[in-house]
Amino acid sequence: MTQDPIRVLVVDDDEHVRRLHAGYIGALDGFVVAAVAGGGEAAVEIASRPDIDLVLLDIELPGFSGIEVLRRIRELRGGAVDVYVISATRDPRTVRQAASARVAGFLVKPFTREAFASRLAEYRASRASAPGGSEADVPLGQGEIDDLLAFGRSHTRSAPPADTAVVELPKGIAASTLDEIRDALDPLRPATVADIASATGASRATVRRYLDHLAHAGELDISHRFGRRGRPEVLYRLAVQPG
Repeated sequence: MTQDPIRVLVVDDDEHVRRLHAGYIGALDGFVVAAVAGGGEAAVEIASRPDIDLVLLDIELPGFSGIEVLRRIRELRGGAVDVYVISATRDPRTVRQAASARVAGFLVKPFTREAFASRLAEYRASRASAPGGSEADVPLGQGEIDDLLAFGRSHTRSAPPADTAVVELPKGIAASTLDEIRDALDPLRPATVADIASATGASRATVRRYLDHLAHAGELDISHRFGRRGRPEVLYRLAVQPG
């Protein structure tokens, strides 16, 4: 069954950039430009509409910043709309603020049309394989089943611990390896088990065990998307802790 196109709001203070990004979107399968906005107030007003699925959001905006737009969108619609930040702004504070608001991604200007298309294709695949999407009925391997179970546990857990006191690690979890796994993770760019195994030199089974520990500790944000063979890939990134 054909999926409905993803309806996109393009937000940028530069009219030329708005037209450029709208043209990029118009050339992609599965997307349609629903509206454009040049300022923060207009962006919030349009993004509050139930027909907007995705906001491509610049940070430097008249009225108020893209971070404030993002905050207000989350207040109005929660997670019902996705936001993909597209901006030349990349200072650590702004990136952390965007990550804490659970953005779908962060693409730094300038970029090529090919990079834009690749990022949006990845987003569409992730959206298609999310709960309620059109996942193919493909048998899963044991490791994939374990990963999906970890995904479910991470999204039903209680709030992350408020303190960072040192606790005794469970049997089979070494502090040095745990640090290596953390170092291979990023708060914005999600990684698969294979990515982390390649970065650390650990086996995939070991990586899964440590990721499961981090998920239970509330240190991970977990999502999933289709892999290259139509199987769901579980994606991991560091959760941004409050404060």
